[in-house]
Amino acid sequence: MVGDISPETQAAATGVVKALEKAFNTKDPIALSEQFAQKTSWSNAMGTRLDGREAIAEFSAPAMKGLLRESYARYDIVKLLEIAPDVIAVNVAQTPTDGSGDPVEDTRGAALYVIAKHMDGWKIVAGQNTAIEAPSA
Repeated sequence: MVGDISPETQAAATGVVKALEKAFNTKDPIALSEQFAQKTSWSNAMGTRLDGREAIAEFSAPAMKGLLRESYARYDIVKLLEIAPDVIAVNVAQTPTDGSGDPVEDTRGAALYVIAKHMDGWKIVAGQNTAIEAPSA
């Protein structure tokens, strides 16, 4: 953690990250998209930029039923940085797991979420997900 971040803000950021993790692991594109603000910009691990909550839901639905249907992950907050009041940068390490939550060897992820307080709660307003290849044996 960098700087003084209130326990309430830490809990809010953690709540968004854990809700995103749960939505990914349950393959729920609507719940996943609801962690994002209506006006948001997200670049996924494949380098596709998605602008807006609706675009994220539309892209995620077929991906979760296809390419990602057997993919699971644990999201761990690595660092929090308050950018401005009610705006926080969150570095997240994504560890691939099996359906039971046990780690597996596969591509890892490193994400940066900018989370801000909105009228409807804390939401991701911008983010970047980077795939990190599993180390070779």
